[in-house]
Amino acid sequence: MVDKNAQQFVEEKTDGFRKQIMTTTSDPQPHPVNPASTRSARWRPSPWTSVAVLIIAVILLPIMTVLSRVFVSSDGIWAQIAETVLPLYVQNSLIMVAGVLTIATLIGVTTGWLVAAYDFPGRRIFEWALMLPMAMPAYVIAYVYFDRLSYWGPVQTWLREMFGWGRGDYWFPQMASLPGAIMLMALVLYPYVYLLSRAAFLSQSQDMMDSARALGYSRARAFRSVALPMAWPAIAAGAAFVAMETLAEYGAMVHLGVQTMTTGIFRTWFGRGSPVAASQLAALLVCFVATAFLIERVIRGNRRFDTNRGGRSRALKRMPLARGQATLAAVICAVPVLLGFLLPAGELLRLSIIAGDPFWGPRFFAFIRNSVTLAGMAALILICLAIFLSYARRQQGGMAISGAMQAASMGYAMPGAVIAVGVLVPLGYFDNTVDSFMRAHFGISTGLLLSGTIVALLFAYVVRYLAVALKTVDTAFQRIPPSMDDAARNLGEGPSGVLMRVHVPLLRRGVLAAAIFVFADVMKELPATIILRPFNFDTLAIRTFRLAQDGRLEEASTSALLIVAVGILPVIILSRAMNR
Repeated sequence: MVDKNAQQFVEEKTDGFRKQIMTTTSDPQPHPVNPASTRSARWRPSPWTSVAVLIIAVILLPIMTVLSRVFVSSDGIWAQIAETVLPLYVQNSLIMVAGVLTIATLIGVTTGWLVAAYDFPGRRIFEWALMLPMAMPAYVIAYVYFDRLSYWGPVQTWLREMFGWGRGDYWFPQMASLPGAIMLMALVLYPYVYLLSRAAFLSQSQDMMDSARALGYSRARAFRSVALPMAWPAIAAGAAFVAMETLAEYGAMVHLGVQTMTTGIFRTWFGRGSPVAASQLAALLVCFVATAFLIERVIRGNRRFDTNRGGRSRALKRMPLARGQATLAAVICAVPVLLGFLLPAGELLRLSIIAGDPFWGPRFFAFIRNSVTLAGMAALILICLAIFLSYARRQQGGMAISGAMQAASMGYAMPGAVIAVGVLVPLGYFDNTVDSFMRAHFGISTGLLLSGTIVALLFAYVVRYLAVALKTVDTAFQRIPPSMDDAARNLGEGPSGVLMRVHVPLLRRGVLAAAIFVFADVMKELPATIILRPFNFDTLAIRTFRLAQDGRLEEASTSALLIVAVGILPVIILSRAMNR
Protein backbone atom coordinates (compact mmCIF):
# COMPACT_ATOMS: atom_id res chain seq x y z
CA MET A 1 0.00 0.00 0.00
CA VAL A 2 1.29 3.45 -0.97
CA ASP A 3 1.70 6.00 1.82
CA LYS A 4 -1.10 8.61 1.45
CA ASN A 5 1.14 11.42 2.66
CA ALA A 6 3.80 10.53 0.08
CA GLN A 7 1.19 10.26 -2.66
CA GLN A 8 -0.27 13.64 -1.71
CA PHE A 9 3.20 15.19 -1.71
CA VAL A 10 3.91 13.86 -5.21
CA GLU A 11 0.54 15.12 -6.52
CA GLU A 12 1.12 18.59 -5.05
CA LYS A 13 4.60 18.76 -6.58
CA THR A 14 3.27 17.57 -9.94
CA ASP A 15 0.44 20.12 -9.95
CA GLY A 16 2.85 22.90 -9.02
CA PHE A 17 5.27 21.89 -11.72
CA ARG A 18 2.43 21.71 -14.29
CA LYS A 19 1.18 25.18 -13.34
CA GLN A 20 4.70 26.57 -13.61
CA ILE A 21 5.08 25.18 -17.13
CA MET A 22 1.68 26.49 -18.19
CA THR A 23 2.46 29.93 -16.77
CA THR A 24 5.82 30.05 -18.53
CA THR A 25 4.50 28.90 -21.89
CA SER A 26 1.44 31.13 -21.76
CA ASP A 27 3.44 34.30 -21.12
CA PRO A 28 3.44 36.03 -24.52
CA GLN A 29 6.18 38.50 -23.59
CA PRO A 30 9.15 37.11 -21.66
CA HIS A 31 10.79 39.27 -19.08
CA PRO A 32 13.68 41.37 -20.38
CA VAL A 33 17.11 40.07 -19.50
CA ASN A 34 20.02 42.30 -18.67
CA PRO A 35 22.97 41.21 -20.87
CA ALA A 36 25.51 42.56 -18.40
CA SER A 37 24.06 40.61 -15.52
CA THR A 38 23.90 37.48 -17.68
CA ARG A 39 27.52 37.86 -18.69
CA SER A 40 28.67 38.43 -15.12
CA ALA A 41 26.67 35.46 -13.89
CA ARG A 42 28.09 33.31 -16.65
CA TRP A 43 31.70 34.14 -15.79
CA ARG A 44 31.27 34.18 -12.01
CA PRO A 45 33.30 31.23 -10.67
CA SER A 46 31.48 28.66 -8.63
CA PRO A 47 32.82 27.55 -5.23
CA TRP A 48 34.06 24.35 -6.85
CA THR A 49 36.05 26.30 -9.45
CA SER A 50 37.48 28.69 -6.87
CA VAL A 51 38.71 25.89 -4.64
CA ALA A 52 40.07 23.99 -7.66
CA VAL A 53 42.09 27.01 -8.84
CA LEU A 54 43.43 27.48 -5.30
CA ILE A 55 44.52 23.83 -5.14
CA ILE A 56 46.23 24.10 -8.51
CA ALA A 57 48.02 27.27 -7.42
CA VAL A 58 49.48 25.40 -4.44
CA ILE A 59 50.52 22.51 -6.69
CA LEU A 60 52.28 24.92 -9.08
CA LEU A 61 54.18 26.59 -6.24
CA PRO A 62 57.29 24.33 -6.42
CA ILE A 63 57.67 24.83 -10.18
CA MET A 64 57.23 28.59 -9.90
CA THR A 65 59.71 28.63 -7.03
CA VAL A 66 62.36 26.94 -9.15
CA LEU A 67 61.83 29.40 -11.98
CA SER A 68 62.00 32.38 -9.61
CA ARG A 69 65.43 31.36 -8.28
CA VAL A 70 67.06 32.13 -11.62
CA PHE A 71 67.65 35.76 -10.63
CA VAL A 72 68.96 35.07 -7.09
CA SER A 73 72.69 35.42 -6.45
CA SER A 74 74.58 32.14 -5.88
CA ASP A 75 77.81 33.79 -4.62
CA GLY A 76 79.72 32.94 -7.77
CA ILE A 77 78.97 29.21 -7.77
CA TRP A 78 76.74 29.43 -10.84
CA ALA A 79 79.47 31.24 -12.79
CA GLN A 80 81.96 28.54 -11.79
CA ILE A 81 79.58 25.78 -12.84
CA ALA A 82 78.88 27.52 -16.16
CA GLU A 83 82.60 27.71 -16.93
CA THR A 84 83.47 24.13 -15.92
CA VAL A 85 80.85 21.38 -15.89
CA LEU A 86 77.71 22.98 -17.33
CA PRO A 87 78.73 22.44 -20.99
CA LEU A 88 79.30 18.76 -20.19
CA TYR A 89 75.92 18.49 -18.45
CA VAL A 90 74.13 20.07 -21.41
CA GLN A 91 76.03 18.06 -24.01
CA ASN A 92 75.43 14.71 -22.31
CA SER A 93 71.75 15.50 -21.70
CA LEU A 94 71.16 16.42 -25.33
CA ILE A 95 73.05 13.38 -26.62
CA MET A 96 71.11 11.15 -24.23
CA VAL A 97 67.78 12.53 -25.38
CA ALA A 98 68.67 12.28 -29.08
CA GLY A 99 70.04 8.74 -28.80
CA VAL A 100 67.25 7.35 -26.61
CA LEU A 101 64.59 9.00 -28.80
CA THR A 102 66.06 7.49 -31.96
CA ILE A 103 66.33 3.94 -30.64
CA ALA A 104 63.08 3.96 -28.65
CA THR A 105 61.10 5.37 -31.58
CA LEU A 106 62.59 2.83 -33.98
CA ILE A 107 61.75 -0.08 -31.67
CA GLY A 108 58.32 1.23 -30.66
CA VAL A 109 57.07 2.09 -34.15
CA THR A 110 58.42 -1.11 -35.72
CA THR A 111 56.94 -3.44 -33.12
CA GLY A 112 53.70 -1.44 -32.97
CA TRP A 113 53.20 -1.77 -36.73
CA LEU A 114 54.09 -5.47 -36.78
CA VAL A 115 51.64 -6.33 -33.99
CA ALA A 116 48.85 -4.14 -35.43
CA ALA A 117 49.15 -4.95 -39.14
CA TYR A 118 50.47 -8.50 -39.40
CA ASP A 119 49.61 -11.96 -38.12
CA PHE A 120 52.51 -14.19 -37.07
CA PRO A 121 53.17 -16.83 -34.39
CA GLY A 122 53.27 -15.33 -30.92
CA ARG A 123 51.56 -12.06 -31.90
CA ARG A 124 48.97 -12.30 -29.11
CA ILE A 125 51.74 -12.78 -26.56
CA PHE A 126 53.82 -9.91 -27.91
CA GLU A 127 50.80 -7.58 -27.71
CA TRP A 128 51.20 -7.42 -23.93
CA ALA A 129 54.77 -8.69 -23.54
CA LEU A 130 56.16 -5.67 -25.38
CA MET A 131 54.81 -3.51 -22.54
CA LEU A 132 56.62 -5.45 -19.79
CA PRO A 133 59.80 -3.27 -19.81
CA MET A 134 57.61 -0.47 -18.42
CA ALA A 135 57.68 -2.36 -15.12
CA MET A 136 61.49 -2.30 -15.03
CA PRO A 137 62.91 0.89 -13.44
CA ALA A 138 65.81 2.31 -15.41
CA TYR A 139 68.15 2.24 -12.44
CA VAL A 140 67.40 -1.44 -11.82
CA ILE A 141 68.24 -2.51 -15.38
CA ALA A 142 71.39 -0.39 -15.18
CA TYR A 143 72.47 -2.21 -12.02
CA VAL A 144 71.91 -5.64 -13.57
CA TYR A 145 73.69 -5.06 -16.89
CA PHE A 146 76.57 -3.15 -15.32
CA ASP A 147 77.16 -5.95 -12.83
CA ARG A 148 76.91 -8.76 -15.38
CA LEU A 149 78.83 -7.12 -18.27
CA SER A 150 81.57 -5.24 -16.39
CA TYR A 151 85.22 -6.33 -16.57
CA TRP A 152 84.94 -8.35 -13.35
CA GLY A 153 81.46 -9.63 -14.23
CA PRO A 154 80.66 -13.23 -15.16
CA VAL A 155 80.44 -12.64 -18.93
CA GLN A 156 83.89 -11.11 -19.43
CA THR A 157 85.40 -13.46 -16.85
CA TRP A 158 84.07 -16.43 -18.83
CA LEU A 159 85.48 -15.01 -22.07
CA ARG A 160 88.94 -14.53 -20.57
CA GLU A 161 88.95 -18.04 -19.16
CA MET A 162 87.67 -19.55 -22.40
CA PHE A 163 90.12 -17.85 -24.77
CA GLY A 164 93.00 -17.06 -22.44
CA TRP A 165 92.67 -13.32 -22.93
CA GLY A 166 94.12 -10.71 -20.64
CA ARG A 167 93.43 -7.02 -20.08
CA GLY A 168 93.68 -5.15 -23.37
CA ASP A 169 93.56 -8.29 -25.55
CA TYR A 170 89.94 -7.84 -26.60
CA TRP A 171 87.23 -5.23 -27.03
CA PHE A 172 83.97 -5.38 -25.12
CA PRO A 173 81.16 -2.79 -24.98
CA GLN A 174 81.17 -0.75 -21.77
CA MET A 175 77.88 -0.22 -19.99
CA ALA A 176 79.31 2.57 -17.84
CA SER A 177 79.36 4.99 -20.75
CA LEU A 178 77.11 7.33 -22.66
CA PRO A 179 76.28 4.77 -25.42
CA GLY A 180 75.57 2.12 -22.77
CA ALA A 181 73.23 4.46 -20.90
CA ILE A 182 71.44 5.33 -24.14
CA MET A 183 70.83 1.68 -25.00
CA LEU A 184 69.59 0.74 -21.52
CA MET A 185 67.27 3.75 -21.28
CA ALA A 186 65.83 2.96 -24.72
CA LEU A 187 65.09 -0.63 -23.64
CA VAL A 188 62.84 0.50 -20.78
CA LEU A 189 61.29 3.57 -22.45
CA TYR A 190 60.33 2.29 -25.91
CA PRO A 191 56.93 1.02 -24.58
CA TYR A 192 55.73 4.64 -24.45
CA VAL A 193 56.13 4.87 -28.23
CA TYR A 194 54.89 1.31 -28.76
CA LEU A 195 51.65 1.89 -26.84
CA LEU A 196 50.66 5.08 -28.63
CA SER A 197 51.81 4.05 -32.09
CA ARG A 198 50.06 0.67 -31.87
CA ALA A 199 46.83 2.37 -30.76
CA ALA A 200 47.15 4.83 -33.67
CA PHE A 201 47.73 2.04 -36.19
CA LEU A 202 44.76 0.03 -34.88
CA SER A 203 42.48 3.06 -35.24
CA GLN A 204 43.32 3.51 -38.93
CA SER A 205 41.05 2.34 -41.70
CA GLN A 206 41.73 -0.58 -44.01
CA ASP A 207 40.13 1.48 -46.79
CA MET A 208 43.10 3.86 -46.73
CA MET A 209 45.57 1.02 -47.16
CA ASP A 210 43.46 -0.52 -49.93
CA SER A 211 43.39 2.81 -51.76
CA ALA A 212 47.17 3.06 -51.53
CA ARG A 213 47.58 -0.49 -52.83
CA ALA A 214 45.16 0.25 -55.69
CA LEU A 215 47.46 3.13 -56.71
CA GLY A 216 50.33 0.67 -57.06
CA TYR A 217 51.96 1.15 -53.65
CA SER A 218 53.66 -1.82 -52.05
CA ARG A 219 52.81 -2.72 -48.46
CA ALA A 220 56.03 -1.08 -47.24
CA ARG A 221 55.47 2.08 -49.28
CA ALA A 222 51.86 2.31 -48.11
CA PHE A 223 53.15 2.17 -44.53
CA ARG A 224 55.66 4.98 -45.17
CA SER A 225 53.27 7.17 -47.17
CA VAL A 226 49.91 6.57 -45.44
CA ALA A 227 50.02 4.75 -42.10
CA LEU A 228 53.14 6.40 -40.66
CA PRO A 229 52.15 10.04 -41.37
CA MET A 230 48.68 9.44 -39.93
CA ALA A 231 50.17 7.96 -36.75
CA TRP A 232 52.81 10.68 -36.44
CA PRO A 233 50.98 12.80 -33.81
CA ALA A 234 50.71 9.78 -31.51
CA ILE A 235 54.34 8.85 -32.15
CA ALA A 236 55.42 12.42 -31.35
CA ALA A 237 53.48 12.31 -28.08
CA GLY A 238 55.18 9.04 -27.11
CA ALA A 239 58.57 10.50 -28.05
CA ALA A 240 57.88 13.49 -25.79
CA PHE A 241 57.29 11.12 -22.86
CA VAL A 242 60.57 9.35 -23.66
CA ALA A 243 62.47 12.66 -23.74
CA MET A 244 61.03 13.76 -20.39
CA GLU A 245 61.78 10.45 -18.68
CA THR A 246 65.33 10.51 -20.07
CA LEU A 247 65.97 13.99 -18.71
CA ALA A 248 64.47 13.00 -15.35
CA GLU A 249 66.51 9.84 -14.77
CA TYR A 250 68.97 9.98 -11.89
CA GLY A 251 69.74 6.52 -10.47
CA ALA A 252 70.88 4.95 -13.74
CA MET A 253 72.99 7.97 -14.70
CA VAL A 254 74.79 8.02 -11.34
CA HIS A 255 75.48 4.28 -11.43
CA LEU A 256 76.80 4.42 -15.01
CA GLY A 257 78.87 7.55 -14.37
CA VAL A 258 77.08 9.74 -16.94
CA GLN A 259 76.94 13.38 -15.89
CA THR A 260 73.64 14.99 -16.90
CA MET A 261 71.58 17.95 -15.74
CA THR A 262 69.76 15.84 -13.13
CA THR A 263 72.96 14.45 -11.60
CA GLY A 264 74.38 17.98 -11.67
CA ILE A 265 71.48 19.23 -9.54
CA PHE A 266 72.25 16.63 -6.87
CA ARG A 267 75.99 17.32 -7.00
CA THR A 268 75.48 21.07 -6.73
CA TRP A 269 73.02 20.81 -3.84
CA PHE A 270 74.78 18.21 -1.70
CA GLY A 271 78.36 18.39 -2.95
CA ARG A 272 78.77 22.14 -3.21
CA GLY A 273 76.11 22.98 -0.63
CA SER A 274 74.42 25.57 -2.85
CA PRO A 275 70.62 25.26 -3.06
CA VAL A 276 70.46 28.47 -5.13
CA ALA A 277 72.81 27.18 -7.83
CA ALA A 278 70.98 23.83 -7.80
CA SER A 279 67.70 25.70 -8.33
CA GLN A 280 69.22 27.57 -11.25
CA LEU A 281 70.32 24.29 -12.81
CA ALA A 282 66.81 22.96 -12.22
CA ALA A 283 65.34 26.04 -13.94
CA LEU A 284 67.56 25.36 -16.96
CA LEU A 285 66.32 21.78 -17.01
CA VAL A 286 62.73 23.06 -16.89
CA CYS A 287 63.53 25.11 -20.00
CA PHE A 288 64.74 21.92 -21.70
CA VAL A 289 61.49 20.16 -20.82
CA ALA A 290 59.43 23.12 -22.04
CA THR A 291 61.40 23.02 -25.30
CA ALA A 292 60.59 19.31 -25.67
CA PHE A 293 56.90 20.13 -25.16
CA LEU A 294 57.11 22.92 -27.74
CA ILE A 295 58.84 20.72 -30.31
CA GLU A 296 56.18 18.03 -29.81
CA ARG A 297 53.42 20.59 -30.31
CA VAL A 298 55.09 21.97 -33.45
CA ILE A 299 55.55 18.50 -34.91
CA ARG A 300 51.99 17.49 -34.11
CA GLY A 301 50.48 20.88 -34.95
CA ASN A 302 46.72 20.90 -35.36
CA ARG A 303 46.62 17.61 -37.23
CA ARG A 304 43.80 15.30 -36.27
CA PHE A 305 42.87 12.20 -38.18
CA ASP A 306 39.42 10.63 -38.15
CA THR A 307 39.48 7.31 -39.97
CA ASN A 308 36.16 5.97 -38.75
CA ARG A 309 33.50 8.37 -39.93
CA GLY A 310 30.09 7.19 -38.86
CA GLY A 311 31.34 3.65 -38.42
CA ARG A 312 31.43 3.09 -42.21
CA SER A 313 35.15 2.35 -42.50
CA ARG A 314 36.72 -1.05 -41.91
CA ALA A 315 39.24 -1.76 -39.20
CA LEU A 316 42.83 -2.43 -40.18
CA LYS A 317 43.10 -6.02 -41.36
CA ARG A 318 46.07 -8.08 -40.22
CA MET A 319 47.99 -9.67 -43.08
CA PRO A 320 49.41 -13.19 -42.57
CA LEU A 321 53.16 -13.47 -43.15
CA ALA A 322 55.13 -16.20 -44.86
CA ARG A 323 57.22 -18.50 -42.70
CA GLY A 324 60.50 -16.62 -43.08
CA GLN A 325 58.90 -13.20 -42.62
CA ALA A 326 56.87 -14.44 -39.66
CA THR A 327 60.03 -15.73 -37.98
CA LEU A 328 61.77 -12.39 -38.55
CA ALA A 329 58.78 -10.47 -37.13
CA ALA A 330 58.74 -12.72 -34.04
CA VAL A 331 62.47 -12.18 -33.52
CA ILE A 332 62.14 -8.40 -33.87
CA CYS A 333 59.40 -8.36 -31.22
CA ALA A 334 61.18 -10.83 -28.93
CA VAL A 335 64.54 -9.03 -28.72
CA PRO A 336 63.36 -5.91 -26.82
CA VAL A 337 61.25 -8.04 -24.46
CA LEU A 338 64.19 -10.34 -23.80
CA LEU A 339 66.73 -7.56 -23.24
CA GLY A 340 64.40 -5.10 -21.55
CA PHE A 341 62.59 -7.42 -19.13
CA LEU A 342 63.19 -11.17 -19.21
CA LEU A 343 66.97 -11.18 -18.77
CA PRO A 344 67.16 -8.54 -15.99
CA ALA A 345 64.08 -9.89 -14.19
CA GLY A 346 65.40 -13.45 -14.41
CA GLU A 347 68.77 -12.34 -13.06
CA LEU A 348 67.11 -10.53 -10.16
CA LEU A 349 65.09 -13.64 -9.36
CA ARG A 350 68.19 -15.84 -9.47
CA LEU A 351 70.18 -13.51 -7.22
CA SER A 352 67.34 -13.15 -4.74
CA ILE A 353 67.09 -16.94 -4.44
CA ILE A 354 70.80 -17.65 -3.97
CA ALA A 355 71.58 -14.58 -1.83
CA GLY A 356 68.94 -11.93 -1.26
CA ASP A 357 68.82 -9.09 1.21
CA PRO A 358 70.56 -9.93 4.52
CA PHE A 359 68.05 -7.75 6.35
CA TRP A 360 65.19 -10.02 5.36
CA GLY A 361 62.95 -9.92 8.37
CA PRO A 362 61.58 -7.09 10.53
CA ARG A 363 64.04 -4.49 9.18
CA PHE A 364 63.38 -5.35 5.54
CA PHE A 365 59.66 -5.39 6.18
CA ALA A 366 60.07 -1.80 7.42
CA PHE A 367 61.32 -0.86 3.92
CA ILE A 368 58.24 -2.49 2.43
CA ARG A 369 55.97 -0.78 4.95
CA ASN A 370 57.50 2.64 4.21
CA SER A 371 57.17 2.15 0.45
CA VAL A 372 53.61 0.87 0.62
CA THR A 373 52.60 3.61 3.07
CA LEU A 374 53.96 6.40 0.89
CA ALA A 375 52.55 4.90 -2.31
CA GLY A 376 49.15 4.24 -0.73
CA MET A 377 48.84 7.70 0.82
CA ALA A 378 49.95 9.37 -2.40
CA ALA A 379 47.47 7.34 -4.44
CA LEU A 380 44.61 8.21 -2.05
CA ILE A 381 45.43 11.94 -2.05
CA LEU A 382 45.89 12.10 -5.81
CA ILE A 383 42.67 10.20 -6.51
CA CYS A 384 40.69 12.59 -4.29
CA LEU A 385 42.29 15.61 -5.97
CA ALA A 386 41.72 14.20 -9.44
CA ILE A 387 38.05 13.52 -8.74
CA PHE A 388 37.54 16.99 -7.26
CA LEU A 389 39.33 18.83 -10.09
CA SER A 390 37.65 16.84 -12.85
CA TYR A 391 34.22 17.37 -11.29
CA ALA A 392 34.92 21.10 -10.85
CA ARG A 393 35.65 21.40 -14.57
CA ARG A 394 32.54 19.35 -15.35
CA GLN A 395 30.44 21.67 -13.18
CA GLN A 396 31.39 24.95 -14.81
CA GLY A 397 34.06 24.41 -17.45
CA GLY A 398 35.63 27.43 -19.07
CA MET A 399 39.15 28.43 -20.00
CA ALA A 400 40.18 29.30 -16.43
CA ILE A 401 39.77 25.86 -14.91
CA SER A 402 40.89 24.05 -18.08
CA GLY A 403 44.04 26.15 -18.38
CA ALA A 404 44.81 25.73 -14.68
CA MET A 405 44.48 21.94 -14.96
CA GLN A 406 46.78 21.91 -17.99
CA ALA A 407 49.35 23.91 -16.02
CA ALA A 408 49.07 21.53 -13.06
CA SER A 409 49.81 18.61 -15.39
CA MET A 410 53.25 20.07 -16.12
CA GLY A 411 54.57 18.44 -12.96
CA TYR A 412 54.75 15.06 -14.70
CA ALA A 413 57.24 16.57 -17.15
CA MET A 414 59.49 17.75 -14.32
CA PRO A 415 62.24 15.47 -12.96
CA GLY A 416 61.89 14.42 -9.36
CA ALA A 417 65.06 16.33 -8.46
CA VAL A 418 63.59 19.57 -9.81
CA ILE A 419 60.36 19.12 -7.88
CA ALA A 420 62.28 18.27 -4.72
CA VAL A 421 64.23 21.52 -5.02
CA GLY A 422 61.00 23.43 -5.58
CA VAL A 423 59.37 21.81 -2.56
CA LEU A 424 62.24 22.38 -0.15
CA VAL A 425 62.56 26.11 -0.80
CA PRO A 426 59.00 27.22 0.17
CA LEU A 427 58.69 24.66 2.96
CA GLY A 428 62.04 25.72 4.36
CA TYR A 429 60.97 29.36 4.24
CA PHE A 430 57.75 28.47 6.07
CA ASP A 431 59.61 26.51 8.75
CA ASN A 432 62.17 29.27 9.29
CA THR A 433 59.47 31.95 9.47
CA VAL A 434 57.46 30.05 12.06
CA ASP A 435 60.59 29.22 14.06
CA SER A 436 61.72 32.88 14.08
CA PHE A 437 58.28 34.03 15.18
CA MET A 438 58.11 31.49 18.01
CA ARG A 439 61.63 32.34 19.17
CA ALA A 440 60.93 36.08 19.19
CA HIS A 441 57.58 35.93 20.97
CA PHE A 442 57.65 32.77 23.07
CA GLY A 443 61.33 31.87 23.35
CA ILE A 444 60.88 28.37 21.93
CA SER A 445 62.10 26.76 18.72
CA THR A 446 59.68 24.80 16.56
CA GLY A 447 62.39 23.30 14.34
CA LEU A 448 61.41 21.75 11.03
CA LEU A 449 57.64 21.38 10.85
CA LEU A 450 57.29 20.37 7.20
CA SER A 451 60.77 20.01 5.69
CA GLY A 452 62.18 16.53 6.06
CA THR A 453 58.80 15.00 6.83
CA ILE A 454 56.35 12.74 5.04
CA VAL A 455 54.28 15.83 4.27
CA ALA A 456 57.07 17.16 2.05
CA LEU A 457 57.36 13.81 0.27
CA LEU A 458 53.63 13.56 -0.35
CA PHE A 459 53.57 17.14 -1.63
CA ALA A 460 56.30 16.29 -4.13
CA TYR A 461 54.44 13.16 -5.25
CA VAL A 462 51.27 15.20 -5.79
CA VAL A 463 53.14 17.71 -7.96
CA ARG A 464 54.91 14.95 -9.90
CA TYR A 465 52.06 12.51 -10.53
CA LEU A 466 48.88 14.59 -10.57
CA ALA A 467 48.79 14.35 -14.36
CA VAL A 468 48.68 10.53 -14.19
CA ALA A 469 45.66 10.44 -11.88
CA LEU A 470 43.97 13.43 -13.50
CA LYS A 471 44.12 12.04 -17.03
CA THR A 472 42.75 8.65 -16.03
CA VAL A 473 39.94 9.98 -13.83
CA ASP A 474 39.00 12.73 -16.29
CA THR A 475 38.69 10.15 -19.07
CA ALA A 476 36.34 8.11 -16.85
CA PHE A 477 34.28 11.27 -16.18
CA GLN A 478 33.88 11.86 -19.91
CA ARG A 479 32.19 8.48 -20.30
CA ILE A 480 29.34 9.59 -18.01
CA PRO A 481 26.67 11.45 -20.03
CA PRO A 482 25.66 14.92 -18.73
CA SER A 483 22.03 13.81 -18.74
CA MET A 484 22.70 11.78 -15.60
CA ASP A 485 23.78 14.98 -13.82
CA ASP A 486 20.62 16.72 -14.96
CA ALA A 487 18.42 13.85 -13.81
CA ALA A 488 20.02 13.82 -10.37
CA ARG A 489 19.71 17.60 -10.01
CA ASN A 490 16.02 17.45 -10.99
CA LEU A 491 15.53 14.92 -8.20
CA GLY A 492 16.83 17.47 -5.71
CA GLU A 493 20.49 16.48 -5.37
CA GLY A 494 23.06 19.22 -4.95
CA PRO A 495 26.53 19.15 -6.61
CA SER A 496 28.03 17.17 -3.74
CA GLY A 497 25.18 14.67 -3.79
CA VAL A 498 25.51 14.19 -7.55
CA LEU A 499 29.23 13.52 -7.15
CA MET A 500 28.91 11.06 -4.27
CA ARG A 501 25.74 9.22 -5.31
CA VAL A 502 26.06 9.22 -9.10
CA HIS A 503 29.64 9.73 -10.25
CA VAL A 504 31.71 7.98 -7.61
CA PRO A 505 29.98 4.59 -8.10
CA LEU A 506 30.41 4.91 -11.88
CA LEU A 507 34.09 5.88 -11.57
CA ARG A 508 35.18 2.75 -9.75
CA ARG A 509 37.15 1.24 -12.62
CA GLY A 510 38.81 4.51 -13.63
CA VAL A 511 39.68 5.31 -10.04
CA LEU A 512 41.14 1.84 -9.49
CA ALA A 513 43.27 2.13 -12.63
CA ALA A 514 44.53 5.58 -11.65
CA ALA A 515 45.32 4.40 -8.11
CA ILE A 516 47.37 1.45 -9.37
CA PHE A 517 49.30 3.62 -11.83
CA VAL A 518 50.16 6.17 -9.14
CA PHE A 519 51.02 3.43 -6.65
CA ALA A 520 53.50 1.81 -9.05
CA ASP A 521 55.08 5.13 -10.04
CA VAL A 522 55.61 6.21 -6.44
CA MET A 523 57.14 2.82 -5.61
CA LYS A 524 59.78 3.45 -8.31
CA GLU A 525 60.40 7.14 -7.55
CA LEU A 526 64.00 7.72 -6.46
CA PRO A 527 65.33 11.33 -6.74
CA ALA A 528 62.57 13.13 -4.83
CA THR A 529 62.46 10.39 -2.20
CA ILE A 530 66.21 10.60 -1.57
CA ILE A 531 66.14 14.38 -1.13
CA LEU A 532 62.92 14.78 0.87
CA ARG A 533 62.61 11.62 2.97
CA PRO A 534 62.60 11.89 6.77
CA PHE A 535 65.70 10.84 8.67
CA ASN A 536 66.14 7.05 8.83
CA PHE A 537 63.12 6.53 6.57
CA ASP A 538 64.26 4.28 3.71
CA THR A 539 62.10 2.76 0.99
CA LEU A 540 62.62 -0.17 -1.37
CA ALA A 541 63.90 2.20 -4.07
CA ILE A 542 66.43 3.79 -1.72
CA ARG A 543 67.48 0.37 -0.37
CA THR A 544 68.06 -0.87 -3.93
CA PHE A 545 69.99 2.27 -4.86
CA ARG A 546 72.31 2.18 -1.86
CA LEU A 547 73.17 -1.52 -2.12
CA ALA A 548 73.73 -1.34 -5.87
CA GLN A 549 75.93 1.74 -5.48
CA ASP A 550 78.10 -0.30 -3.10
CA GLY A 551 78.36 -3.12 -5.66
CA ARG A 552 76.09 -5.44 -3.66
CA LEU A 553 73.63 -6.34 -6.39
CA GLU A 554 72.95 -9.78 -4.89
CA GLU A 555 71.59 -8.12 -1.76
CA ALA A 556 69.77 -5.40 -3.74
CA SER A 557 68.00 -7.99 -5.90
CA THR A 558 65.24 -8.64 -3.34
CA SER A 559 64.02 -5.05 -3.10
CA ALA A 560 64.50 -4.50 -6.85
CA LEU A 561 62.44 -7.57 -7.66
CA LEU A 562 59.59 -6.36 -5.44
CA ILE A 563 59.57 -2.99 -7.24
CA VAL A 564 59.40 -4.77 -10.61
CA ALA A 565 56.58 -7.04 -9.40
CA VAL A 566 54.51 -4.03 -8.36
CA GLY A 567 55.21 -2.35 -11.69
CA ILE A 568 53.70 -5.26 -13.61
CA LEU A 569 50.18 -4.37 -12.37
CA PRO A 570 49.77 -1.27 -14.58
CA VAL A 571 51.08 -3.25 -17.56
CA ILE A 572 48.35 -5.86 -17.08
CA ILE A 573 45.68 -3.17 -16.79
CA LEU A 574 46.93 -1.41 -19.93
CA SER A 575 46.98 -4.66 -21.89
CA ARG A 576 43.42 -5.57 -20.89
CA ALA A 577 42.17 -2.06 -21.65
CA MET A 578 43.73 -2.04 -25.13
CA ASN A 579 42.35 -5.49 -25.92
CA ARG A 580 38.84 -4.30 -24.98
